[in-house]
Formats: sequence, C-alpha cells, structure tokens
Amino acid sequence: MLQESYPFYLANKAVQPNTDLNVYDKYTGEVATRVAMASPEHIDQAITAAVAAQDALNAMPAYERQAILQHCVQRFTERSEELAEALCIEAGKPIKDSRGEASRLIDTFRVAAEESVRFNGELQNLEISPRAKGYRGMFQRTPIGPCSFISPFNFPLNLAAHKVAPALAVGCAFVLKPASLTPIGALIIGEVLAETDLPEGAFSILPCRREGAALFTTDERLKLLSFTGSPVVGWQLKQQAGKKKVVLELGGNAACIVDNDWDLDDAVERIVFGAFYQSGQSCIGVQRIIVHEDIYDEFKEKLVAKTKTLIMGNPKNEDTFIGPMISESEAERLQGWVDEAAAAGADVLTGGQREGTMMEATLLENVPSDLSICTEEAFGPVAVLTKFSDFDEALAMTNDSQFGLQAGIFTRDIYKAYKAWDVLDVGGVLIGDVPSFRVDNMPYGGVKESGLGREGIRFAMEDMSEIRNLVIRTP
Repeated sequence: MLQESYPFYLANKAVQPNTDLNVYDKYTGEVATRVAMASPEHIDQAITAAVAAQDALNAMPAYERQAILQHCVQRFTERSEELAEALCIEAGKPIKDSRGEASRLIDTFRVAAEESVRFNGELQNLEISPRAKGYRGMFQRTPIGPCSFISPFNFPLNLAAHKVAPALAVGCAFVLKPASLTPIGALIIGEVLAETDLPEGAFSILPCRREGAALFTTDERLKLLSFTGSPVVGWQLKQQAGKKKVVLELGGNAACIVDNDWDLDDAVERIVFGAFYQSGQSCIGVQRIIVHEDIYDEFKEKLVAKTKTLIMGNPKNEDTFIGPMISESEAERLQGWVDEAAAAGADVLTGGQREGTMMEATLLENVPSDLSICTEEAFGPVAVLTKFSDFDEALAMTNDSQFGLQAGIFTRDIYKAYKAWDVLDVGGVLIGDVPSFRVDNMPYGGVKESGLGREGIRFAMEDMSEIRNLVIRTP
C-alpha cells in the first residue's frame, strides 16, 4: 500500500509544503496518493545547494561513495516488494514486470558501486617525437559538477536509477525531476538516499509541472542535462540548455527481422514479449516485424495465436500480461492510429479495440509505410508485420526510419549478423533476440531522432566527468 502522502527531497531533506500532486492508480483511475509539488523557488534552492555541495563531493574518496551505493542496494533489496507494488499502482505495470524493474534498480546501483572504485584515468607515453623527450603524461577523470536529471513515466525506478547511480559513483550533485504521472519510485529512492552521509545539498528530488521546471534546463550552474522522454520535448530542451552538456534518451520504432533459418516458436515467444511487454510502453518495444517471405505465413499464424493468449486486466493480478496504458488520452491516440491504418486498407490480424486505458494487443499487416503507426513511435501494444525476400532489403527497411535506437535480428548466419552490425544505423544490434532487451551495464542509446550519448553505468559516468590532464617534464 502507498502512504497517504509523500514529501519531496530538497537538499537531502524531506519537505512537504503541500500535497498538490495527485497520483492515480492507472488501472482504477482513482487517486492513490498525493505528493508535494516543488515550485520554481524550491528548484532554485536545490540548485544552489547542489553547487554548494559539489566541493565536498569532489573530496569524498571512492570507497565512501561506494558505501553509499551499497547502502542503497541493501535497502532497495529489503524494500523490493514495496517498490514493486508502488510501481504497479502508479504506472499500471503488471506486478511481475514491476518486480523485474525493482530487481533492475538493485542491479543498477550494484554495478555503480562496483564502478565507483575502478573509474580510472590513464598514463600516456608522450615521447612520440624528439621534442617530447623527457615528458610524461597522465589524466584523471573529475566530476563534471551539478547535474540535472529528468526521468520518464514508463520505467520510473530504473531510468531514474540510470541517472542517479552513476552521478553518485562519480561524485556529482544532482537535481532530479521525476515524471509527474509516476513520482513515487523516485521519492522512495530519495528516502533511502536521505539515510546516507551524503553532503547536504548533494541531491534533490522534486516533482513539478513541466511549465514550472525551466530551471532544470536553463540554469547555467548545472553542467549536464540528462533527459529521457519524447523526442519533441528532448530536442526542445537541448535548444534551451545553453552551454551545458546534454544527454538525450528518446524514442524509437524498433524493427525486428526474422530470417528463414530461425526457430519460429522461439522467435514468436520473444517477439510477443518485445512487442507487448508492459503494454508496449517501451522505447525499444518491437513495433516493426520484418519476416522472410518463405516463413511469413506460418510465422504470422503462430504469432497471432500466441498474441491472443495474452491476459489483459488488473496489473495487480499475477497472471496479467497487459495492463493499462499510462492515460486514456494515450490509448485514444493509439486507437486512432490503428483506425487510420484500417481505413487505409491495413488488415487487423488481432486486437485493435480499446476500453478506457486498456488497449488490446494488436497486430497489423499491409499497412501503408507512410502512416503514423509505421513512421512514429507507437508506445503502446501495437506491431506491424511486413515480409521481405532479400536480407539486404530487410536491412534497408529497418534503416528506413527517423529513429535508431536498437534492432533485433533472428538469424543463424554469422555473416548476416556482422553485416547487420555494420550496416544498421542504430545504437545497438541484438542477434537472436528482440531489440527490447537491455542489460544495465551495457552501453545503451540511439542515433538520429533517438538521442545523443549513452547510458549504462560506466558510459554515463564518462558523460558526468571531465578529463583533467597532467604533464610532467623531467629535465
């Protein structure tokens, strides 16, 4: 059960000036709890405190930062069921998936604890020509300074963790704006951080309305902005961010190729997961399924049959696979895209109907390639089937997108696998699996409209640090 209300965290301390933000149970539509809302004045105070805390963080030895991260691992483990239940309510994520995200939160902080004590510089040989004889070089990585983080609604625990944990590992103070639709997970992270010996001002976690959050982007005291969310918002924030470094993890409409040498039952099992896991509300969810013509009909039959078995309903039930979308307006948008495709001659193989926030798992084929369901990010339980005859054609179809986050290839041909890795204009290629798979220590991010930079603890730590060079001349 959720608390009756939650404070926000300002300069490491719980503060509750109001209970102005209603957080809804996404399945019932009822108010589940209320959360304190931060004003622009609170955000300014948080940034001021983060700047003041940065020197103390710079001086904190790695083993102390590691101990803080290890404390988080312990406490998140102890509170994992509470975290999962809160996520199930605030995001409408099925309870099994919610437990999985809680476990990833723990993994992310555990990896950050490990990386915090092995984040090193490098000794360089500068004697590459006679003029550099007697010179030695080395560099270390130093914290970039106070950071601004904005996290989305779909993975409110783990995507916040992918910003917070590397910042703590490096030693950067931060201010975090969690999504207003799903702030509870981030606030529980704040509650745990408040138990530690972090310097005062090292962190603030401040739910607020988008229209009152300008300082997260524009304040020049902040040295990095890391945003995860929609491309429209992300690129706008980049334009407003000024001189600070910007990392963007944005959208996708991921493709998955199924070649004619792969086991169909295995491919169907993984693609059903990739397309419909957490109601398709994942930027690496399978949206475009590209299948070799030799196996297309058999694959389609198996995929439709498997999709029809998925249980849709209350996310608190253990056997529910598809829960509600985040809001009725989002479900209406996606229903409109499906209806648009059907009106243009597409075949609805299964699903296609909506009731409130509940959208059926939907498969389409014969969809004109210029429609929204093909060109934009669906961010819901809808996928489109297409056939191909030549592998190069399938690669070209995959690349025919404004997005480039991840792609999946089901093939046993090592030459095709390497060619896909070389040719596909995406941030990651997964062979023998769907693009929806991610391990939290791997470099993760996209190209084109899908963003800038990479997450994955060590890679985020690189973004949150700067190189400081040292040259020594020995006469």
